[in-house]
Amino acid sequence: MSVIKEMTFTKKDKNYRYNMIKGRIAETLIQELFLSLGYNVFRYGMENTIPGIMDLLKGVRSDVSDQIKRMPDFVIQNQNTKAVYFIEVKFRANGEFTHKDLPKDYPYDNAYIVLVSKKHIKCITVLELKDKKEITPNTKNYLGNRKEFDLDKNVIRDFCAFAVKFFENV
Repeated sequence: MSVIKEMTFTKKDKNYRYNMIKGRIAETLIQELFLSLGYNVFRYGMENTIPGIMDLLKGVRSDVSDQIKRMPDFVIQNQNTKAVYFIEVKFRANGEFTHKDLPKDYPYDNAYIVLVSKKHIKCITVLELKDKKEITPNTKNYLGNRKEFDLDKNVIRDFCAFAVKFFENV
């Protein structure tokens, strides 16, 4: 006979897991968006490169752990042009992302931050963030406006509708 142990989480632990789930939903939306647009998409972030590492690094402070935690979520490749990009996906209910939200000394200047919010999917480069540009609910830096990616705006609108459904109660 097996005994099921009742688990109780601290408020901090519940919040950590809740935020992780929101992030993974946002990552999956962006992964599927790029796949549906014919991109090659490779999971690159720490949780994919080194499975189980997130739990081991929780609370650890060192140069190595910081570099691992900062790895972008994806490497994507345009199948037509063969161009390759680092993509870091973030979810923010308030639709804001500024240079202050970047980790100090973020090493991937060539990465793109794709922000999923309750209403939009927007994009900004790390260099633009470091140049004090930002994403707010009023900025027009939509993912579909990025010339580098040459994306179908109708597909992006479909995925925005998915995001609205998934995150409407967050």
